[in-house]
Amino acid sequence: MRDTRESRLLLVLLIAIAFALITVDIRGGEESPVDGARQVAASVFGPVENGVASAVNPVGNAIGAVRDSGSRHDRISALQQENAALKQKLGSDDRNRSRVRELDNMLNKAGAGQYGIKGAEVIAIGAAQGFSWTVTIDIGANDGIKRDMTVLNGDGLVGRVTTVGPNTATVLLANDPDFTVGTRMEKTDELGFATGQGDRPLSVQLLNGKAKVKKGDRLVTFGSSRDKPFVPGVPVGEVVRVDPSGGDLTRTLYVRPFVGFTKLDIVGVVVVAPREDPRDTVLPPKSKVRPTPTVTVTVTPSANASPNGESGLDTTGGVNASAGPTPSPNASGNADVNGTDTGSGDGTDQVDEQE
Repeated sequence: MRDTRESRLLLVLLIAIAFALITVDIRGGEESPVDGARQVAASVFGPVENGVASAVNPVGNAIGAVRDSGSRHDRISALQQENAALKQKLGSDDRNRSRVRELDNMLNKAGAGQYGIKGAEVIAIGAAQGFSWTVTIDIGANDGIKRDMTVLNGDGLVGRVTTVGPNTATVLLANDPDFTVGTRMEKTDELGFATGQGDRPLSVQLLNGKAKVKKGDRLVTFGSSRDKPFVPGVPVGEVVRVDPSGGDLTRTLYVRPFVGFTKLDIVGVVVVAPREDPRDTVLPPKSKVRPTPTVTVTVTPSANASPNGESGLDTTGGVNASAGPTPSPNASGNADVNGTDTGSGDGTDQVDEQE
């Protein structure tokens, strides 16, 4: 359309008519005189609007997604950082709780044995001195640590201090082949010497070759002269195997140490020895094992003969379960299938046969 005076007048006229219709429609409300025309226009142009919207909406959504992608990426990054921080905090809390338990157990051991200790943290494994089983702790001469001091944790004997620096010290672990400590058996007081064997149980040579030892017996440190390098009463381990004596002067035991040398964290160095030997007081109380019930089956012979002339046995006897020995039946002819002769008083089982 050309831009002429008539076209401009027509445009102004159409705009005026549109404003007039809008005013009439608003004032009319639900009874607007143009409501019918609106419905006709909706029915005509509605499908066209839907088609155009379905074609245009994906493009609009894509444009909106591109426009919002930056803020969404920033939000995802923030959430990922918060999640990582939360996981780190939870992991740290679990580790702190574990270390608190270790420290508590070690303090209980020190209190039971009346040991004066200085707590330390294992900061390195191995050392330049060439020991195969050593750790480095974060306290040294400035903390009052000296060579040949006993090192323990909440489980028992860890080792002894071998070298000391200003702020660190090296500990030779009890499972090192160069490590030897005097031991004493719980209750029996049998003496021996324990030697490390790496990741295998400790080897203990008892001085008494005829000593009575069984699996599960426990050992503690015997103690050294002037408590260097070992104080007495520190738990060492539990017997897992006993070699036959064979008439030798000594006897060899194999002892599983109480301490897990591959997972050391919090340890304590004994800086003040106990006034008296704590003996077995530092050992934890043994767990009581409940007796296993013994099952016995009793077969009672019957006096009723079978039709073929053989003696009849009543196999309906019950199955008795008890924690103690089964009482023997009376002399009426009961037979116990456990292999115990429970027949008549003359030592023979009696089974009556009737023809």
